[in-house]
Amino acid sequence: MENNKTTSEDSLEATANPELKNRGLLLTGLIIAMLFGALDGTIVGTAMPRIVGEFGGLGLMAWLTTAYMLTSTVVVPIAGKLADLIGRRVIYVTGLVIFIGASALCGMAQNMTELIWFRGLQGIGGGIMMPMAMIIIGDLFTGKQRAKWQGVFGAIFGLSTVVGPQVGGWIVDSLNWRWVFYINLPVGILAVILIAIALPKHKAVGHVKIDVPGILTMIIGVVSLLLALTFGGKDYAWSSWQIISLFVLAVVSLVSFVFIESRAKEPILPVRLFKSRIFTTINGIGFLMSVGMFGAIMFVPLFMQGIVGISASESGTVMTPMMITMIVASIVSGQFIQKLGVRKQMFTGMIIMAVGFYLLSTMGIDTTKLLASSYMLILGLGMGLVMPILTLALQESFPKSELGVVTSSSQFFRQIGGTFGMTILGSVMNHKSSVLLEQNLTPVVKQLPEQANEMATGLTNMIHTNPQGLYSSLLSPETLAKMPKEFVEHMLPILKDALVTSLHQVFVIGLAFVLLGALLTFFIGNIKLSDRKSKKDESETEVSTGLA
Repeated sequence: MENNKTTSEDSLEATANPELKNRGLLLTGLIIAMLFGALDGTIVGTAMPRIVGEFGGLGLMAWLTTAYMLTSTVVVPIAGKLADLIGRRVIYVTGLVIFIGASALCGMAQNMTELIWFRGLQGIGGGIMMPMAMIIIGDLFTGKQRAKWQGVFGAIFGLSTVVGPQVGGWIVDSLNWRWVFYINLPVGILAVILIAIALPKHKAVGHVKIDVPGILTMIIGVVSLLLALTFGGKDYAWSSWQIISLFVLAVVSLVSFVFIESRAKEPILPVRLFKSRIFTTINGIGFLMSVGMFGAIMFVPLFMQGIVGISASESGTVMTPMMITMIVASIVSGQFIQKLGVRKQMFTGMIIMAVGFYLLSTMGIDTTKLLASSYMLILGLGMGLVMPILTLALQESFPKSELGVVTSSSQFFRQIGGTFGMTILGSVMNHKSSVLLEQNLTPVVKQLPEQANEMATGLTNMIHTNPQGLYSSLLSPETLAKMPKEFVEHMLPILKDALVTSLHQVFVIGLAFVLLGALLTFFIGNIKLSDRKSKKDESETEVSTGLA
């Protein structure tokens, strides 16, 4: 096994040396790569209407996001393991090149089908890029230094969500939607040059065995699971043969994956890592935080548009207050962790997040934009204190020979958690809304005059199949301005009451997931940030943190 470990022309210890040549150049390349990679998701979202306007295929639009999500999620743990086996530079540069090439192909797409395939290819590059920056930060700095730099990189990711919609809107309005993808080319090429020059080259000594069976079973299992969670309850009923078949395929594939990994010489995700209390606890916290966070936060713009009464375009920037405090907290978290320690800071952040969710659950018909924004500020503060140290805690607990796989696992479980959250809380939202609207709105719809039969049929169908779409289409200020007075008097209060009640339940369940994550922090153990630079020290740390 030792022969399969990666060695370096300038060893890993030299990488962690403060006098490393071209450190500034490398950091610049990492920042550029992370910024343009993170911006891609938010920029592309603003171009969707223009893309559909040119290509048509409204029914396929969701696949532009789904294709990227599927490939980027499944490739994360693969990239982390290959970075440990083959070396950081070759994997990172490969991911960047794939991302750049796929961006060019997306810009040249001639129809929706081509664009979806190219977005899937782009997701492979993005999934390789996502964990690599944090892996290299783990190589480059000691434990105490990582806390600061991972906070900075977390802030960069948060910044992209704030400026992305504005940048995307400017590109679409001033140039063409294709430039949303073309803009990645010059920036990406610059990042490739900087990283290729500054990142030390690593060579694999001896034969490197790639766990192909493990890779295949993991891809099939994760993709099947994500597809089932994405389309279940929306495009297909949960009891439909399509969704049941996907779940069965996911279970069979993932069980096979575990069996294969327990016997593989160089497993993609070693089963023995799950015997470590730190590994399972930290990734459990990340998973639960993401279930609550992504699942609940996705509904805040709907509340702001449907209840507070802001426009659809304004609702896209409603998350800005939360992102601002998340950015600030991510930056200063590196300083706080020196005083509080990993466990106390993680618990504090999770409790602040829980307070934010509780406050969101108290929002009602009379909630103002200012009050809702203040609640989002609190939620962002908690997120910023927790997110950077999830990866840091794992990096401090394992040797550098496994830095890639443990770092990428953190990103992987958070992404899976986000998908679970959007599915679970989305189902809660739709079920509660359907019950309330059936009880209170259907009797009013039945009293509509005969000339409104078409409208009545459409409303009835949406009550049972797509309550969220009903809220979005009927409660927007633009739509309400065109509605007859009778609708506003009789139906609007019912819709708003159902929306508020349903969202209360969503935020309370999100709060429960976050509180469960907070409880898990008590099982972390005492993780101290170190100044170690040698493999020997790291091996000792592995023993002290307890690979049970």
